[in-house]
Amino acid sequence: MSAGDSQGERIAKVMARAGLCSRRAAEAWIAAGRVAVNGEVIASPALNVGARDRISVDGKPLPQRERTRLFLYHKPRRLVTTHADPQKRPTIFAQLPAGLPRLVSVGRLDLNTEGLLLLTNDGGLARVLELPATGWLRRYRVRAHGSVTQPQLDALRKGITVDGVRYGAIEATLDRVQGANCWLTFAIREGKNREVRNVLDHLGLKVNRLIRVSFGPFQLGELAEGAIEEVRTRHLREQLGERIAAAAGADFSGPMTPMASAERKQEAAPDSRRHPEERAKKVPKSDNRGRQPARAAPKSAVADLAAVADLAAVADLGTLQGRSRVNPRSVRPPRDDGARDRKPRRKRRPRARPPKRGR
Repeated sequence: MSAGDSQGERIAKVMARAGLCSRRAAEAWIAAGRVAVNGEVIASPALNVGARDRISVDGKPLPQRERTRLFLYHKPRRLVTTHADPQKRPTIFAQLPAGLPRLVSVGRLDLNTEGLLLLTNDGGLARVLELPATGWLRRYRVRAHGSVTQPQLDALRKGITVDGVRYGAIEATLDRVQGANCWLTFAIREGKNREVRNVLDHLGLKVNRLIRVSFGPFQLGELAEGAIEEVRTRHLREQLGERIAAAAGADFSGPMTPMASAERKQEAAPDSRRHPEERAKKVPKSDNRGRQPARAAPKSAVADLAAVADLAAVADLGTLQGRSRVNPRSVRPPRDDGARDRKPRRKRRPRARPPKRGR
């Protein structure tokens, strides 16, 4: 198939799928004369290319398209979901570890929203998963200031219009009331801009914490804040299904970007939990008496011991609301295997026997 045919894909899309840049950046590179197709420099991104076309950027051939990959990322607060922020605020992509391919987000989480964010190297998959037609449920945990009743939340199942914007069916549950705040579970399928905050603000609630805990079949679980975890290719294919994979044009047979050297070392290092022989190598040898040699405690352990000592001191003084929460009798001193500093026992004087009486 030659360039310019009606079939094929736009060249900017092909460049983005190769993980080289975004579509917008590809269009800028084309306008700057950096892209050539079949040896000829092109000036417009309005060009379809096929598998037989040779694309080069700055004289170098376009890298082979990587297989479709998906990552689960626990987004912290105060990070922007973008590659470059005009206000110079910190972005999620600047916080990701080295060795990852170029990733794009599936939708966005605003500055003060935390929780699960899906990242992928396939822009086509990101666009398909963002569509409400995909039908994937996005579940949130919400802490809001104010009061609301369950009947008010049940009315959201029919949808609601706020400031001229129509929001679809919403599943909301009042979990518990905590002082002046309440905790809710909020589930939506559209994911419009600031949908959760706008709807709850319409009900008189001020959101002060918003956590996304799931996106479709993918769960936040126990993923630590700021951590990222890749979904295995087999599991990803099963969860997407044939319909979504075909709509996204996903490719599960392509190559994968090699990881950074640090990540390779971490994978190559044997896990002591699975390899008892490696764990045995780390155990220090004992002396003739069977005691383990003394080892310097790490700084974290020293800090923990200091904190425990402070807590014990406070408990002994009875400053915790006038009563001690630690039973001093239950705290035993450490045992020592050497000689103990004890006062020498005084020898008992023999009792004086009464004189024998004469017969």
